[in-house]
Amino acid sequence: MLVSAKEMLQKAKAGKYAVGQFNINNLEWTKAVLQTAQEQQSPVILGVSEGAGKYMTGYKTVVGMVNGMMEELGITVPVALHLDHGGYEGCLKCIEAGFSSIMFDGSHYPIEENVAKTKELVAMVKEHGMSLEAEVGSIGGEEDGVIGAGECADPQECKMIADLGVDMLAAGIGNIHGKYPANWKGLSFETLDAVQALTGDMPLVLHGGTGIPEDMIRKAISLGVAKINVNTECQLSFAQATREYIEAGKDQQGKGYDPRKLLAPGFEAIKATVKEKMELFGSVGKANA
Repeated sequence: MLVSAKEMLQKAKAGKYAVGQFNINNLEWTKAVLQTAQEQQSPVILGVSEGAGKYMTGYKTVVGMVNGMMEELGITVPVALHLDHGGYEGCLKCIEAGFSSIMFDGSHYPIEENVAKTKELVAMVKEHGMSLEAEVGSIGGEEDGVIGAGECADPQECKMIADLGVDMLAAGIGNIHGKYPANWKGLSFETLDAVQALTGDMPLVLHGGTGIPEDMIRKAISLGVAKINVNTECQLSFAQATREYIEAGKDQQGKGYDPRKLLAPGFEAIKATVKEKMELFGSVGKANA
C-alpha cells in the first residue's frame, strides 16, 4: 500500500540518511525501482513529472500500474508515489487519482501567491493523509521545458513556506536538473546551512541529484537533506545499456528484437544505478528502521 513520504523522511532526517526519489517513465522503470527497493530493504519515492504522467496516459494509469505492481511483486518496503514539480491543477488531479504525495512547485509565482496556493494544498493533503513538498527559489537546468539557472533560495522565504505546514522543502542551493556544466560552482552549503537553521526538523529536498560529487551529497545529507531526486542518471544508464545491446547486433540474433529481451539490459542498468544511489544515500536496510 502506498504511504505518504512524511514519516520516511522524518526518520531519514533524524537518522542522517536520505531517501531517493527515482522518477518513473514506464513499466520497466517502475518495476526496476520497486524491485531494487525491496531487494535493498530501502524506503523509496517514485517520482512522476507532469510530462511523464501525460506520457503514461494520465495519473490514474500510473496509480493503477504502481498499486498492481506492488501487489504482484509482494513489495513490503515503504513506497510513496509523488508528483514532481506539479502545477496547481496537476496537484489537484493527483490528489483525486490516488497519489500519496505531491510537490507543488509555486517557485515561479510571486511569494504571496505561492503562500496562498500552498496553504490551500496543505489543507487538502491533510484530509487525504498525503505529504506535500514545496519549492522556494527555482532549481536550475531544464525540466519539462522549465529552465532555471541554479539560484539560491532566500532562507527567510523558506521559513515562511515551511511554517505553512508542508512536510518537506526543496530549496534551491545552486543545484540544477540534467547534466552539470563544466563551469558549475558547486552546491551552496552556506545557503543550506542558513535554511536548515531556520526550518529546524523540516526534511530538506535536493533536486538534480545527477552529477553532484559524492562528497557534496554526503555533506548535504549531514546538513539536513533527507530526500534526493534522481532522474537523468537512470535515463543515461538505460540508454547506454540499450545502445550496447543494439550495437553488438543482439537484436538481430534469434528473437533478440522481442521488447522483453531488447529492454532487459536497460532495465538491469536502472536497477544497478538505483542500488548505487541507495547505498550512497544510506537508505539500504532502513525499510523497517
